[in-house]
Amino acid sequence: MSANGINNVNVVSQELLPTPEQVKAALPLTAAAERTVREGRATLRRILAREDPRLFVVVGPCSIHDAGAAREYATRLRRLADEVAGSLFLIMRVYFEKPRTTVGWKGLINDPFMDDSFHIEKGLYLARELLLYIAELGLPAATEALDPITPQYLNDLVTWTAIGARTTESQTHREMASGLSTPVGFKNGTDGSLGVAINALKSVARPHHFLGINQNGQCAVFRTRGNRDAHVVLRGGGGRPNYDSVSIAMCERELAENGLPANIVVDCSHGNSNKDPALQSLVAENCVNQILEGNRSIVGLMLESNLHWGNQPIPKNLAQLKYGVSVTDACIDWSATETLLKSAAAKMRPLLAARAGAA
Repeated sequence: MSANGINNVNVVSQELLPTPEQVKAALPLTAAAERTVREGRATLRRILAREDPRLFVVVGPCSIHDAGAAREYATRLRRLADEVAGSLFLIMRVYFEKPRTTVGWKGLINDPFMDDSFHIEKGLYLARELLLYIAELGLPAATEALDPITPQYLNDLVTWTAIGARTTESQTHREMASGLSTPVGFKNGTDGSLGVAINALKSVARPHHFLGINQNGQCAVFRTRGNRDAHVVLRGGGGRPNYDSVSIAMCERELAENGLPANIVVDCSHGNSNKDPALQSLVAENCVNQILEGNRSIVGLMLESNLHWGNQPIPKNLAQLKYGVSVTDACIDWSATETLLKSAAAKMRPLLAARAGAA
């Protein structure tokens, strides 16, 4: 790429991507999808403001690699969402970008064909097409914002956004989140520290100015008003979980000391389950019990769930991939997911009804 030995010395090639406007023109936001997003975001904001006593649950595959399996999962989750709607507000986890400590598959957008061909332009279309399908079902979607450009292509179809443990400390991601139109959850650090998430919440609530691209793909300066719907996500780390009542109380205290709302989401996977999918149900049950005992700060849960249990390596022959099984973190299966969520909804129903009556 370098003609003069100065610019792009380590760049082999570059290709132009379609602009956000072009992708959205091919896959436009429909009236039904827009209604799902608007109502989903409004519901989340009511939950965060304690105007809706329900618990929201972000549940779905660790990552999306098979759009067909994701559609089947979404269809099942849509039916379940109706069954538990009195106690739980379900949001499908639809993660297209995977941060890597070293190397590995980076997700559907980056490498949609899982063969190191890196057809990002095709990944963007596939991701938007799936989000559109899910929204048209009437099911809200959640995703992780990793690349700061991607939200321009997809965010109009997203109800809740996560900033991962590896990027919570990133100024770029804090600036981006300050302008996102969704409520945003910031995870604690991979070492289990809470300070980076607290600092992120304070930062993201304030106005920022940063570089990005507009809908026409042009470089632009963005000026934001700040995102007041950001909250902390406890995911454990450093070899220790942080979902127990003592950890929750300590988090509440730190939030109060920093003048932040006591809104806590517990990630039942990752450090809180020691990446053992079988422990996710125990984490969720513990949180439900805390709520039944009077906790008011736990507003949401996250679960890694797929059609089938566990995970699998990506084989050289992709025809050998097992359908509905994660290729990243191990997940609980549909049966366990359904049992867990129905049980949690039933346990909390009387308490939430009493809270609603007292409001």
